[in-house]
Amino acid sequence: MKLATIRTPDATRAVKLEGSVLVDLGEADLGTLLAQPDWAGIAAARTVASGAATYDVEGADFAPVVPQPSKVICVGHNYSGHIKEMGRELPSYPTLFPKFADTLTGANDPIEKPAETGALDWEVELVVVIGKPVRRASEDEAAAAIAGFTVMNDVSMRDWQFRTIEWTQGKIWDSSTPVGPYLVTPDEVGGVRPALEVSTTVDGRVMQRDNTGTLLFDPVFLVRYVSTITRLNPGDLIATGTPAGVGHARDPKIYLAGGETVVTEIAGLGACTNVIVEES
Repeated sequence: MKLATIRTPDATRAVKLEGSVLVDLGEADLGTLLAQPDWAGIAAARTVASGAATYDVEGADFAPVVPQPSKVICVGHNYSGHIKEMGRELPSYPTLFPKFADTLTGANDPIEKPAETGALDWEVELVVVIGKPVRRASEDEAAAAIAGFTVMNDVSMRDWQFRTIEWTQGKIWDSSTPVGPYLVTPDEVGGVRPALEVSTTVDGRVMQRDNTGTLLFDPVFLVRYVSTITRLNPGDLIATGTPAGVGHARDPKIYLAGGETVVTEIAGLGACTNVIVEES
């Protein structure tokens, strides 16, 4: 299934893609849907034939797939090419940092370039969406806790990120991180360790291209690792890291100045397509 949260004139709604329409799933967003123990059965049962309300895919206003996750955990340095371009050694353990719900934005929303940064950068990432509560998960429990996957552009303010040895301040700016458009269940993408092409283009120029099958720490390992530290709740997100090709690592460096269209795409999941605008 391909699930999403869309904005309507009245409120957000959880929906499922069926053909050329989005079927209302009877919940305000995917966070509230995933909180239901039988969320997959609920989603499967809601169809056009069942009489559920529908919305046109064309022109749909996608909200972040989960608008209010209890936590967003991001992984740095998880593709060998990106680790090398940043001048680091291969890690023994995942490098983790947080984002917050206020950081997230919709898959097609404009991204405002803050006046305070001169080093706005892109990072395409595969995101794991959690579908059941889990703590100190075994491998089987971790795999079963994965509801599906989505796309993130982990937009980074590099000049703020590298002010200290801790990155968070460069990663958590309001409404800077598109996530979506769809949560795609593992059965549609080859399971819980999918091998999918990931790419970023800026105004049509390919900047990043790799495959999620080359992740150092795969989705199941990450669910196990993170759940050892903290409970994971339905709707929580784990961003699995970005491949080589970020603007900061280029010579000369390339940053987003405003006016560019950035497309971060993962095969089978869809794309975030965002125009960079000056902050109003």
